[in-house]
Amino acid sequence: MIAKIGKGSNMYGAILYNQQKVDKENGTVLLLNKIPDTVDGKYSVAHFNKCFEPYLSANNKTEKTVRHISLNPDPSDTVNDEQFMEMAKEYMERMGYVNQPYIVFKHTDIDRTHIHIVSTCVGIDGKKIPDDYDHPRSMAICRDLEQKYNLQKATEQEQKQNNRVFKPINHKNGDIKSQIASIVRHLPNHYSFSTMGGYNALLSLFNITAEEVKGERNGQPVNGLVYVALDENGNKVSNPFKASLFGKDAGIAQLQKHFEQSKEKMKTNPARLVLKNTVELAMHTISNETDFKKQLAEQGINTVVRRNNEGRIYGMTFIDHESRSVWNGSQLDRNLSANVFNDWWNNGNKPELKVQESPVSNTDTLDHQPTKDLFEFISQEHSANSDLGLFSLLPNTQEEDYEEEQFAKQMKKKKYKRNQ
Repeated sequence: MIAKIGKGSNMYGAILYNQQKVDKENGTVLLLNKIPDTVDGKYSVAHFNKCFEPYLSANNKTEKTVRHISLNPDPSDTVNDEQFMEMAKEYMERMGYVNQPYIVFKHTDIDRTHIHIVSTCVGIDGKKIPDDYDHPRSMAICRDLEQKYNLQKATEQEQKQNNRVFKPINHKNGDIKSQIASIVRHLPNHYSFSTMGGYNALLSLFNITAEEVKGERNGQPVNGLVYVALDENGNKVSNPFKASLFGKDAGIAQLQKHFEQSKEKMKTNPARLVLKNTVELAMHTISNETDFKKQLAEQGINTVVRRNNEGRIYGMTFIDHESRSVWNGSQLDRNLSANVFNDWWNNGNKPELKVQESPVSNTDTLDHQPTKDLFEFISQEHSANSDLGLFSLLPNTQEEDYEEEQFAKQMKKKKYKRNQ
């Protein structure tokens, strides 16, 4: 079972994302903790949001008050609603949230049935629930739940791969050939990727690029591969090294076999559906490219964007380090293709999450939304002890979000008019 913990500041957005699944009959509300039920058992975003207000209002200094957790059993696991509820209660109790309000949603829109839990880390006294060791605690709980409910173990493959530590090459340290060798000789043994584009996207994280070389030798066509070192800006800083210098696993023939094997393996890889949901959630809650990449990076997912000389986006690749798999956006879903992101980031046409009417009433409108940090509410913590030793590829500073500021001003004006 895979658990992902999102941390952010937009409670409305977290509830909306899940309630939309319920409204579209792709989800249900399984369990409420410290939250009053309704008379008819139907819910709205406004109702749930109001239940968290006393805790959020009591907040002292906590910046990221929202917790959005997903528990994802393997698709081959059979888990009924009662078991999901028991797992959710045990997980939240052991994470320190037994006295906190939380909602457990079951999602059924993909083959991998799973649950999402929305809560807050702020107690009724305004103090934050400690979360310094959330990641190792969460992993330990998942391992126990796997054993208790006879679920597939998500760590078996990870444990086989945890011995390898990859680091990006630094051309200033010299001996570039050895540095490249330490990556390309072993990387295919640990990651699944089905195209040369995906391979190069993965290599770019380690400051390396691979180039195909085609020609003729003695009248016969020759198809080879060379590797080149890059600096931190993606510029070439070394002469090309023939793949043959690094063994057969680094050569084009062996890589093509790896592509085919990866294609078959990735067809049934349950990580695809988890990654798809994670990327879609980021699309609907983040307003610019920088923050989109940063949010995914904090969840152990790197985003590699390929642009042509005119700046048009022609490739989107997502590298999920938890499952050690590399995906083109269109592999995940047609709504995650390069054209969609090009239309968003270059043309300003952001994909929208359509708000449907509440099954309880039609008063669930934007007037109920908190105006602070509307578009950013989930930022997952990634373990600092990750065996990858991954470095931060993104800027530490975030761009000014004028769209969010303008929206916040509009909401304040509406609230002012209602009070007149």
